[in-house]
Amino acid sequence: QVQLVESGGGLVQPGGSLRLSCAASGFTFKMSVMNWYRQAPGKERELVAVIGTAGGTHYADFVQGRFTISRDNVKNMVYLQMNDLKVEDTAVYLCKARWEGAEYWGQGTQVTVSS
Repeated sequence: QVQLVESGGGLVQPGGSLRLSCAASGFTFKMSVMNWYRQAPGKERELVAVIGTAGGTHYADFVQGRFTISRDNVKNMVYLQMNDLKVEDTAVYLCKARWEGAEYWGQGTQVTVSS
């Protein structure tokens, strides 16, 4: 079955960096567009970044050059490098895959930005 497992979250001070990872299994990873979303308390889930099968990327406006999404099709991993983190980046970050017409989500990893 499809599984997505995120890791790498934690507590970081404003201006700090984190690298999130998402381990994928149960589907042909290299053929799936991969996404990072986030959800803050009391807010709707929002798209952070997308990476296509050929490596093309798209970012939400709020990223403003601070985050980089990447993928490793050998290890079946997708990453989100987050730099210059702000308090408003605090959220649960989730990995999403779309495969054979269905969407699959990981359980999420908490990112807290606080001084």
